[in-house]
Amino acid sequence: MSIGGSSAKSAFSGPRRAGRPLDSAKRRAIIDTAARHFFEQGYAATSIEQVAADAGVSKVTIYNQFGEKRALFAAAVECECEKMRGHFSLDAMPQGTIRDRLTAIGEAIFAFLFRPEMIQFERRIAAETEAEPAIGAAFLEAGPWRMKHAFATWLRHAHDAGELVVDDAQLAAEQFVSMCKGMGDLERRFGAEVTPENRARRIHGAVDVFLAAYGVPTSGADHG
Repeated sequence: MSIGGSSAKSAFSGPRRAGRPLDSAKRRAIIDTAARHFFEQGYAATSIEQVAADAGVSKVTIYNQFGEKRALFAAAVECECEKMRGHFSLDAMPQGTIRDRLTAIGEAIFAFLFRPEMIQFERRIAAETEAEPAIGAAFLEAGPWRMKHAFATWLRHAHDAGELVVDDAQLAAEQFVSMCKGMGDLERRFGAEVTPENRARRIHGAVDVFLAAYGVPTSGADHG
């Protein structure tokens, strides 16, 4: 189950003006160029004129296709989130016991969140959200919320297969991710080193607690 799906509707996407559809390569070039400007220079410092010049199109073309600067930013956010989701796929998780698979997912979540480009991307989004709250909403919808929904679907499949007992898969998904991150999420934001030993301890502890709460009871588990 890849982390993806249909394009998220941005919280601030405006209506697109009428115009001839662009071929996919040219549209991608515009979005990639815009993303580079937005995330290197910031939203306010990026102009449509700059993006158009570097993408080799006219600014009229951009306005015709995206309608406004905020809608172009929303498309850039979605594009970047899509690239990042490409580094995290539940389909790629190894098979084995439910403990093995949860451990592999926890390790993948940790590695994904600690990628330098992910940290930089989050910092830029947070900075831009100070001035434009809808930017943060667009990021949450295109990235973290979509990933949570995909993981919740995976948990429902495990429930249906009799491997877990999960009544609220969305809540369980949040709990597992939060436990895997632990204080490491805060530490990474402020540049502290997270050792492999601490990472492993957090992930294995998260799996232990998660299975204690949602694992299928086994006969004789209450003896003693």
